[in-house]
Amino acid sequence: MTIKPAVRISDRKLIVKDRTILTGVPDNVVAASGSSSGPVEGVFLGAVFDKEDSRQVVPVGILRDVRFMACFRFKLWWMAQKMGDRGSEIPLETQFLLVETKDGSYLESDDGNEENQIVYTVFLPLIEGPFRACLQGNERDELELCLESGDVETKASSFNHSVFVHSGTDPFATIFEAIRAVKLHLKTFRQRHEKKLPGIVDYFGWCTWDAFYQDVTQEGVEAGLESLAAGGTPPKFVIIDDGWQSVGTDPVAEESSEGEKKQQLLRLTGIKENAKFQKKDDPAVGIKNIVNTAKNKHGLKYVYVWHAITGYWGGVRPGVKEMEEYGSLMKYPSLSKGVIENEPTWKNDAIALQGLGLVNPKNVYKFYNELHSYLASAGIDGVKVDVQCILETLGAGLGGRVELTRQYHQALDASVARNFPDNGCIACMSHNTDALYCSKQTAIVRASDDFYPRDPVSHTIHIAAVAYNSVFLGELMQTDWDMFHSVHPAAEYHASARAISGGPIYVSDAPGKHDFKLLKKLVLPDGSVLRARLPGRPTRDCLFSDPARDGVSLLKIWNMNKYTGVLGVYNCQGAAWNRMERKNTFHQTKTEAITGYIRGRDVHLINEAAPDPTWSGDCAMYCHKSGDLVVLPYNVAMPVSLKVLEHDILTITPIKVLAPGFSFAPLGLINMFNAGGAIEGLRYEVKGGAELSELETEYTGEGNVMGDQRVENCSNELVGIVYMEVKGCGNFGAYSSTRPKSCKVGTNEVEFEYDAASGLLKFDLDHLPAEAQRVHAIEVQL
Repeated sequence: MTIKPAVRISDRKLIVKDRTILTGVPDNVVAASGSSSGPVEGVFLGAVFDKEDSRQVVPVGILRDVRFMACFRFKLWWMAQKMGDRGSEIPLETQFLLVETKDGSYLESDDGNEENQIVYTVFLPLIEGPFRACLQGNERDELELCLESGDVETKASSFNHSVFVHSGTDPFATIFEAIRAVKLHLKTFRQRHEKKLPGIVDYFGWCTWDAFYQDVTQEGVEAGLESLAAGGTPPKFVIIDDGWQSVGTDPVAEESSEGEKKQQLLRLTGIKENAKFQKKDDPAVGIKNIVNTAKNKHGLKYVYVWHAITGYWGGVRPGVKEMEEYGSLMKYPSLSKGVIENEPTWKNDAIALQGLGLVNPKNVYKFYNELHSYLASAGIDGVKVDVQCILETLGAGLGGRVELTRQYHQALDASVARNFPDNGCIACMSHNTDALYCSKQTAIVRASDDFYPRDPVSHTIHIAAVAYNSVFLGELMQTDWDMFHSVHPAAEYHASARAISGGPIYVSDAPGKHDFKLLKKLVLPDGSVLRARLPGRPTRDCLFSDPARDGVSLLKIWNMNKYTGVLGVYNCQGAAWNRMERKNTFHQTKTEAITGYIRGRDVHLINEAAPDPTWSGDCAMYCHKSGDLVVLPYNVAMPVSLKVLEHDILTITPIKVLAPGFSFAPLGLINMFNAGGAIEGLRYEVKGGAELSELETEYTGEGNVMGDQRVENCSNELVGIVYMEVKGCGNFGAYSSTRPKSCKVGTNEVEFEYDAASGLLKFDLDHLPAEAQRVHAIEVQL
């Protein structure tokens, strides 16, 4: 008996678990087993060409009658999502492709039978030698493989491991396993769970960018820190963005007229800070002055600064005496065909027209180490490293895009590891696989294009992009959903998404322009946040719907806390990247509300929070906006209706049955967006009263939440005790099917409110736990 591989090419078809995904696979497309890359059923695809070249394109088969979600680069720097059902709809520069076969059921089979389940197939275009692969579609519905070196002298004709294909019935597990197999094959990167997350992720922060742009000063930084702390939301980290470095234009430009000079590209002229960040009476103190002020006066834990991966936007200026040792030479970007087609305006970018001073790759570790060791000696804890994708355009004469990127990232990783022990590094403008597949150190990556406070078309697009990009990027790093403004028409829309992102939470408010009522849904009085544990991602049933374009779908985003799940629901319709205009545009959409449905199992890993192995699947669901609590039995759906730019956040907790009629589920700090993130410990203890005959016998199940009939413990003996450890302060909420006998915080009994109709139990935690304790010890007796 021959066992057929789960993914194979047979009769010119790509077959996945006996379902045909691609037809008409050409003879020059070759397949190699993925079994050497770990215990994963997958296959590597490559191709053989007639002649060597620096750019090769080959169809790998016809794709029809499926649903797909592609993460593609709509700009040199950034990815966005595109959905469709045929090969011609796959965009240029696709770096991640998830395909769903249309036959099958979303419902999980009780016996593990996969025959009638939907199959998910992931295509990962890779790095092979000095070539980088991406996918694209053509008008014949063929899926094409495009391979580029970025250097006309770097050529090849034979490829064996250019795309990895893997499949499974759990989309998130399938993607995780595929990335793991690629990691074992390439040996050039690590996955998110293998990297050290910097401490900033658990605290509230402030970034100077949208507050000051390049006009940032020491005084401005201090004003922002003071302003946020004064309202009760003290930042514990700051990112001093672009504007602190020593930069200048080229010498020729300095002699030209003032009007022309403003158009000139700035380049780095020195390692140290500019005059704005020097102490007036003692310039030698340098940037250490503002770092000391931030930490000693304002209680910050972390200070980060920004720099480009090439030093500055225009690189390092050649011919500057203090910078000669880095061997900077002028290079002019050469962009790949796909990027130019998706972003035609790049031809007029200042970097394209004026070139970039590129540090010699042989000297780049010295450059980073001297920059970072200077910053570290001043108390800086990390760097936001921007403009990363520019490297792919500068590989000509240097072995190509992959080789140049690899050299720079190895140097960056080594310098960050040496100088910033907390692994303080955020990758930005870095959405090319050249960089993603060669980063072993960086643990945080910006998930999408910027928050644009003055661009109304961008806000729904932003939330959709960060969620869908996190499906891919979240396997490699923790995704950062960017800064936002707390005073803004879309402030709550953005803030709620950051709360469930799992990444750092920070604003870019101008000093004095804050909505503290909103910020206090994110930030505790000690500057910490209730961070979800994973990258936020779309729910399984949203993976292939198009919540930005289709006019009928809501976007649901799930995440996990230790003992609860969280679900965000967003109406993101009305704006998207326009394939014809090659930019983000508004499009006609419904003004009335769209209705979607939510289930407890929309939180993909909710089983991990189950109180015991026999959990029924019933959940308590708390709606942040309305304050309503409902019990959702397993697989029962609840409608939710939202207009464009509206959202809701739901805390979802598995229900523990202690005895017939006695059930409990903690919710957390219900005044916060991610309420359940406050619960750090949970233990149930069933007592003797659970066996007593005085208990009501008319209990009709958890689904009967509308009536006021509730079981009550009339005996003197306890049915059970719930022990919880809770961080922070505010309004604590839980579901209880019966009125508790008592609630204690520490050793003190506290007053509580109980709503018999819904089972909502509430009491106040009116102060932070004592520092030595870290958490409140809570005891609820039933």
